[in-house]
Amino acid sequence: MNVLDRLETLYEVQQGADLSLPSVLASLYGRLQFPIHSHRPYVIGNFVTTLDGVVALSDSDQSGGGEISGFNQQDRMVMGLLRAVADVVIVGAGTLRESLQHVWTAAYIYPPLTDAYQQLRAALGKSEPPLNVIVTASGTIDLSLRVFQSGEVPVLVVTTVEGAQHIREHVLPQLVQVEAVQQAGAISARLVLEAVSAVRQSEVILVEGGPRLMGDFFAEGCLDELFLTLAPQLAGRDNANERPGLVEGQHFAPEHPVWGTLMGIKRGESHLFLRYAFEDDTNRSTSAKARHTYHDS
Repeated sequence: MNVLDRLETLYEVQQGADLSLPSVLASLYGRLQFPIHSHRPYVIGNFVTTLDGVVALSDSDQSGGGEISGFNQQDRMVMGLLRAVADVVIVGAGTLRESLQHVWTAAYIYPPLTDAYQQLRAALGKSEPPLNVIVTASGTIDLSLRVFQSGEVPVLVVTTVEGAQHIREHVLPQLVQVEAVQQAGAISARLVLEAVSAVRQSEVILVEGGPRLMGDFFAEGCLDELFLTLAPQLAGRDNANERPGLVEGQHFAPEHPVWGTLMGIKRGESHLFLRYAFEDDTNRSTSAKARHTYHDS
């Protein structure tokens, strides 16, 4: 393994007991805690953004998170850590199409720490890889991709009745399940979580985007925390091309602003690793029901 510098903890709020991290992860990341949440899964998000708020260079053939972080190894280490503690990783169809060979596991994103991540999962009593959940309203997905065909992870596709019909025109691999949660139209975050709960008993659910899916989780008050890597680059925008931010398809401020509470700051050279908690705002959740926007993008 290449030598990886440890993250410097600048600020941290105590919340619950420390997870028992293997020594190599504890030395690199420091303490990791989650508040008590025995009555339901704890839902976290993970994203990387530039200083000017760009999360994907969608007008380029280099549109992944690596280009945003500068392929920062500490960012990948943190992504792996969060996947290692997660029972479920949720992504939208747009993220799937930008990550054609991806499998949403800790080992995939940061192979040098594969053994440590596996030790952590074993210590947490997680004998299986995280359930990979793909959200697609249309059902327009490529079932030949690695995540479906490799057998490395169980997969749940959350879709509409129309989307399920489209998917079932093809032979489904053994570890792939399809759940139709509504007849047609955009899929709400709460329906995604209900579908997940029917398939996998979960303590921690990780949402990795894209921006429209993340927007729905925020709009419905379904995200407990956001782990946000702030990369020290300016990507820029112009009128000719769209470059998405952390949230797309939702309009919060000034009518329904969403405020977070800072729970932690870690630093790796010029990258900042931020952690924000969000409360479930019932009013925001209710008002969002009429404006779900997750479609394949």
